[in-house]
Amino acid sequence: MSDRIPVSLTVDGETHTLEVAPTRTLLDVLRLELGLTGVRRGCDQGSCGACMVLVDDQPMFSCLSLAVSMGGRAITTVEALAADGALHPVQEALVEQGAVQCGFCMSGIVIAAKALLDRNPHPTVGQVRRALGSNICRCTGYVKVVNAIASVGQQSDQEPKQESSHE
Repeated sequence: MSDRIPVSLTVDGETHTLEVAPTRTLLDVLRLELGLTGVRRGCDQGSCGACMVLVDDQPMFSCLSLAVSMGGRAITTVEALAADGALHPVQEALVEQGAVQCGFCMSGIVIAAKALLDRNPHPTVGQVRRALGSNICRCTGYVKVVNAIASVGQQSDQEPKQESSHE
């Protein structure tokens, strides 16, 4: 009897049929089986956000998710966000505003930001901060990161909206 289970994963719009051990994490399958190294291995505990992907458009820690439980679900990694040689607007804003330092955490931050902007195209600075609450960055003070993400949904001549007292 094999200790591997067949699973069909739809990752970045492409279906992959694999046989994986029942204890194999989605992070391991994405990185080691599919070569998607933009999904980072940080803490393996769901604490840092570096491994974040979208599963059915919801942010999820791939280090805590078993690959066998992802069959039939749409998984989106940071690799899928840039299209036709153009960065995703979140990626572009982070670069333009000098918000990227070492870059290790940025994959997870970009995924969290995309999920927020898909739900709320005009977030306040406070809403961006809350959306990034599961993402740890050791290099930045988050100010440029938060402002860059908030600016994506704003007109270019406006400052990011400040948190209102009733939110």
